[in-house]
Amino acid sequence: MTRNHLLLLGLGASLTLQPAFAQQKKTSTTPKPTTVAKAPSATSGGARLVEKVTRKGNELVIPYEKYVLPNGLTLIVTEDHSDPLVHVDVTYHVGSAREQIGKSGFAHFFEHMMFQGSDHVGDEQHFKLVSAAGGTLNGSTNRDRTNYYETIPNNQLETALWLEADRMGFLLDAVTQQKFEVQRSTVKNERGQNYDNRPYGLASENVARTLYPYGHPYSWLTIGYLEDLDRSNVNDLKNFFLRWYGPNNATLTVGGDVKPQQVVQLVEKYFGSISKGPAVAAQKLPAPKLAQDRYVSYTDNVRFPMLQMVFPTVPSGHPDEFALDALAEIIGQGKNSLLYKNLTKTQQAVQASAYNSTSELAGEFTMVTLPFPGKGLDSLEIKLRRTLSEFERTGATAEQVARFKASTESQMVNGLSSVSGKVSQLAANQTYFGNPNRLPEELKRLRAVTPAEVNRVYNQYIKGKHAVILSVLPKTGGAAPAKADNYTVSKEGYKAPDYGYEGLKYVKATDTFDRAQQPKATTNPVVQVPELWQTSFPNGLRVMGSRNTEIPSVTMLLTIRGGHRLEQNMPNKAGIASLTAAMLNEGTTKYTGEQFSSELDKLGSSIRVSSGDDNTTVYVQSLSKNLPATMKLLEERLLHPRFDEADFARIKKQTLEGIANQTTQPVVIADKTYSRLIYGVNNIMNVPTSGTTATVTGLTLDDVKQFYEQNYGPNISYLVAVGDADQNTLTNQLGFLKTWTQKSVTMPAGEVAPNPDKTRIYFVNKDGAAQSEIRVGYLSPLTYDATGNYYRAYLANYLLGGAFNSRINLNLREDKGYTYGARSGFQSSRYVGPYTAQAGVRADATAASVKEFMKEIQNYRNGITDEELQFLQASVGQSDALRYETGQQKAFFLSRLLEYDLSKDYVKEQSEILKNLKKEDVQASAQKYLPTDNMYIVVVGDRAKAFPGLAELGYEVVELDTEGNRVAAAAAPAAAPAAVTPAAEAEKMKLKTKDANGKKEKRKAKADKQKDKAKDKAE
Repeated sequence: MTRNHLLLLGLGASLTLQPAFAQQKKTSTTPKPTTVAKAPSATSGGARLVEKVTRKGNELVIPYEKYVLPNGLTLIVTEDHSDPLVHVDVTYHVGSAREQIGKSGFAHFFEHMMFQGSDHVGDEQHFKLVSAAGGTLNGSTNRDRTNYYETIPNNQLETALWLEADRMGFLLDAVTQQKFEVQRSTVKNERGQNYDNRPYGLASENVARTLYPYGHPYSWLTIGYLEDLDRSNVNDLKNFFLRWYGPNNATLTVGGDVKPQQVVQLVEKYFGSISKGPAVAAQKLPAPKLAQDRYVSYTDNVRFPMLQMVFPTVPSGHPDEFALDALAEIIGQGKNSLLYKNLTKTQQAVQASAYNSTSELAGEFTMVTLPFPGKGLDSLEIKLRRTLSEFERTGATAEQVARFKASTESQMVNGLSSVSGKVSQLAANQTYFGNPNRLPEELKRLRAVTPAEVNRVYNQYIKGKHAVILSVLPKTGGAAPAKADNYTVSKEGYKAPDYGYEGLKYVKATDTFDRAQQPKATTNPVVQVPELWQTSFPNGLRVMGSRNTEIPSVTMLLTIRGGHRLEQNMPNKAGIASLTAAMLNEGTTKYTGEQFSSELDKLGSSIRVSSGDDNTTVYVQSLSKNLPATMKLLEERLLHPRFDEADFARIKKQTLEGIANQTTQPVVIADKTYSRLIYGVNNIMNVPTSGTTATVTGLTLDDVKQFYEQNYGPNISYLVAVGDADQNTLTNQLGFLKTWTQKSVTMPAGEVAPNPDKTRIYFVNKDGAAQSEIRVGYLSPLTYDATGNYYRAYLANYLLGGAFNSRINLNLREDKGYTYGARSGFQSSRYVGPYTAQAGVRADATAASVKEFMKEIQNYRNGITDEELQFLQASVGQSDALRYETGQQKAFFLSRLLEYDLSKDYVKEQSEILKNLKKEDVQASAQKYLPTDNMYIVVVGDRAKAFPGLAELGYEVVELDTEGNRVAAAAAPAAAPAAVTPAAEAEKMKLKTKDANGKKEKRKAKADKQKDKAKDKAE
């Protein structure tokens, strides 16, 4: 049940809803764990121990104890003392599959309502209390379940259980009409942001209503329809809670630094008195049957048309699931797939892939492709069908199936790197199958997959079977559907289900203790940052590592300084850093791209090269047993790239199409416009990392080779490694890097961009945009530092826009219902970076949202309250327990130490700064770094809906096109045209900043020289 989301040249667009447990089906080849069956024995509180699973040796198994309370609540506890944290998950076996026609979206809507307070937890306090405890939290809904979860320091376990129990047993009286209306608006904003305003965002909705019969609960999306949300009322929602949210329909899973008996006692205390809900019977429905291929289409605000072919298959847990996963990988995943060979490599398509996704009631085998402009969808359908015929002729090979198994094993191992990953898997397996311990069964099924099995499932579910064929067409025209639409939904035979909503009563628990008293936390856990070792190679490469034996895996990050910034002195070649990194992901002198991908898949390893603003990064993931072979491949990829002309032509074409596609997406338009304004014309940062059509068109393969030869060197690089390997093993495996030749690379100093003389609104029209994108900010004078002004500014912004319950988000999302989420923050590196406040908002609330943004930022300059200061100190101060859990987290921590030459004790210095922080300190930072009179305000939206009201806010309004050029005089105070375009404004300030830039460059050159001397001395 693997699932590949559609990635349009780096810009995500989810096509179908995926169960959260989909990635948990990949398992490792290990011995069967020891299961100790217990005769049901009850505790003093009535909880019965029904199962205990333990680990023998190095088995890949999640140990746990399973209990059932008298009210039907299932409790699963897994001990893991590797980190001082706890993950709590409450999964209710109800999702959108328990809804019915006319009342879609209820399960997801109710997920939002569960965060709005209960009898003993105030409005908006759930997020605040968990955040103040140093934890993180969220909830999610899919077709088949809804879950709520918190990751917290181990001393906050009782608080988390108290919170979850209160909303399970004491919610409904706190559900008010006002909260209902605000959350209904929030859900609408979520739909607008994630579906209506996203390219191909409605593809899954069109597939669902075409594939499944009318009334089938999978025939609509979990987000639901706006008209259904509009007709719902508070009583509908309350009945939904009473019907499905009883403890007997829930699984509570607790994992981490806990003792099972302590957890059982707390769960009995807080959950034991909650009354059992109505019985919930298992739901089973027949698989969809298609009498013919169903062709449907719709238009979208996209550049590329899309063709999607969907076959009905099997539900989650079916014996054929793994074989269908393997089939999807062979047909359409990776560089060795048939779709890559037939469509992507031949430049017939920007992207082509296949995946098999499963849910509790049904499964879907999907093939999806985006052709280059000029390629018809009718011919593309023929190519998809020819690809299926090709598989039919060749069948699955032993090597293909072996690669599938290896990658599956690796996914499963790495999925257990966090407590949340273990808890989620236990919770999902109990919810869907009544058995948390499904690893042995899944291992058996995985091992049983053979080429013959893969061929059989192809013949059974794909060959000669009918499918839904969806065509997504650009609104601008120029493309026709694969075939004319031939299907309309029929209501014939539909009968609304009776889910038993009549006569439901709300009965509150009675207790022998005062639930209104929030539990008191014990002493904060002592958090140990990772133990590390450090060395340097003669060629200047710095290496740092940390041993972590929790899972048999190693994570590495190799960082090469430079990235997009290196294009500062060659702006006509903007995009070369990104294109070079993409070329390194292709072939080597020893392997073609396909062969290299095959070698990685055999090992279950990953080696990915990517380029960003300041660095190029090589990410490596390997099972410990495969580290030597993975390092040989890393040597090939890093030191011996192939730089094939055909690969270059394909990637360059994809890049150009991606750049052209950016004008279809309001989010990207807003980001590009904002960057042009804050950085000015002379800074390479005003150009996206992908470059422009003009610059990329002029790039050649020789340019790539030259950039690689000149800018990839060990003396400007550092590598970190975390995992199940000691220092000697790792340094020996990395010995090949000692042959890497030093390069003379001068890092650009970076210009200080001019800030505006006053705050203005820059509006860009995007016809048909479902939401407006807002950016507010400026280029701050701050570079990154761990214990100085940047860190203090981060702390100051935390209350304004850095936490969920920040002033900005509570106002725009929770109070006004204008957005799905709003935030603000500083973003800097060795170079100065922007302060930005941003959100996607309802189109009709655009002007009101800008007003609220500016009001909150201005008011924040007036200072914070004692309560806010206490929250800031508690929330940030206790979050350390969550920072170093996974290998990837540890690797990023080590990488930061090297990047900024930090001592690992800097976290102690931060703790002291936080502990001694005063309200006056926060206010001083706000007043210094939030200049509300000198900011840029960027608004991108549909002019008819978003523009009205902007001119009345008191700011000059300038209208720009998508390339940053002024397009018309706006209804605002008169101003000289040259003074208000990004280019003219930058020129206006150029003389003013020239001397400052010159002095800064001299200071930086002197500092770099001193640093190099110190480094030479240390080496």
